[in-house]
Amino acid sequence: MRLEIDGEFAGIRFSACHFIAGHQKCGRLHGHTYVVSLKLHGEVGSDGMMMDFIPLKREMRVIADQLDHRVLIPANSKKLTISLGEEMLIRTDDKKYVLPKEDVVLLPTEESSAEELSHFILTKILELVDFPSNVKEVEVGVHEELGQSAWVSQKLEGSK
Repeated sequence: MRLEIDGEFAGIRFSACHFIAGHQKCGRLHGHTYVVSLKLHGEVGSDGMMMDFIPLKREMRVIADQLDHRVLIPANSKKLTISLGEEMLIRTDDKKYVLPKEDVVLLPTEESSAEELSHFILTKILELVDFPSNVKEVEVGVHEELGQSAWVSQKLEGSK
């Protein structure tokens, strides 16, 4: 069985800007209104549900709110040099960005792509949500725009 939270219809979204260092077009600072979706795979529990939607949507919104109206910077990028002071200084090969620290989220990723964002959000959901044993797999999708998304999945402990 599959349970799904469609972020477009559930209103789980955030607006943020980023860039992909070294990319011809995406190397320019630009923004998206990202939508976050989630799918669970498993069996119906003894209460007649796979899992309650409410805690899932609550934690998805917490994560989206932390990223909303921020500049997403991949802290583990080999293409960037990041200096922290009163402001955040980010350097690439031929560009320099100086940003207020409170406007930036340093992601524990190598890029700020939809692929890396989906991994980051899945990891956060796995940290925040206590999944019942009947849930066997969690998938997270990050949509940069409708029809353009990246999905990642994780089998949960004890699943076959």
